Formats: sequence, structure tokens, C-alpha cells
Amino acid sequence: MKNIIFVFLVLFSFPMQSQNLEIINTKNAKGVNNWRVINDNVMGGISNSKIFQNSSGELVFKGSVSLENNGGFASCRLDISNVDLVGVTSFHLRVKGDGKIYQFRVGTINNYANYCFDFETQKDKWININIPIDILTPRIMGRYSPQSPEFKIEMTRRIGFLISNKQQGEFNLEIMSVKGSKTDINL
Repeated sequence: MKNIIFVFLVLFSFPMQSQNLEIINTKNAKGVNNWRVINDNVMGGISNSKIFQNSSGELVFKGSVSLENNGGFASCRLDISNVDLVGVTSFHLRVKGDGKIYQFRVGTINNYANYCFDFETQKDKWININIPIDILTPRIMGRYSPQSPEFKIEMTRRIGFLISNKQQGEFNLEIMSVKGSKTDINL
């Protein structure tokens, strides 16, 4: 009987453990290279943006959104098709913004949809954002796309950030880290 109680205590007294997979960590230069900028000029707009590392080492997504010529968005993305995300149940961001609303985007293989989450920044304050993968919504060209396939983490090929929704003018988003959280339930 003592052995059964001991086994029960060992199996059920430890909390579930979580592992964090670093996708971007500017402190060790992980995920700072190979970003691509895509702005509304692909459709005739004149918004502009760039992504670079500042003197503190953080990634900075910066530019200006213009509504002229039917424009209105700026974005950046990073190919992470070589990162094994199997088992990831949420993304964790550490960002500092300008009070505007940004979108975290996850692109998948063989699918035009991006799976997205909108978040509001606080001007000049570092904030942590937790995004469970089951709340990501599929969007194609900015519109909700309910006919898109269900999101599958193992199909991820890129992550990125976007600013749109008629937020005209200058913008600035600093990115310290993006992590994927894997919950280990096999204790």
C-alpha cells in the first residue's frame, strides 16, 4: 500500500512542465537575420518599412503606413521552415511598441492564409504577449477566411508582423523575443 501511495504522489504531485523553444532571441542573435519586408507597394501603395537591429540589439520593425493609392499596410516576415515546432501550443512575444495595434502572423506550407493574432502595444513599454495557437485566425489579404484549412503547427513555414487597419503614419515596433511553448505532459 505504501508503494502505491508513493507512486501516486510521484505521478501527480509535479506540475506539468513547459519547454520554451527560442525562435527569436536578440540577446544571442537567434532569428535576427533573413527577414523580408513586404509592404502595400506590391499592390500600388506607397507605405514603407524596414527591419534592423538597434544599438541595444533588439529587432526594430519601423516605417510609415500610407493610405494613398489604396495602400495601408507594412509587414515583415522570417522563414522558419527549418525550426521544428511540433508540440508547440502557444507563442510568447516580448515587444515594445508605440501604442498601435500590430498583428502576429504565422504562415504555413501550401496555404495562402496567414494565421493571425492582433495585439495592442503600450507606448514605449516592454510587454509580454501569450498567444495560444488555437486562437490564431486564418486571414487572406487581410480578410477573415473561414474556408481555410485548420491551423497545424507542424506546417509552419514563417512568422511575421504586420501593421494595417488604416493606422496611417509612422510606426515603430521593437522585438526582443518570440518563443514557442511546448507543454510536456509525459512526466
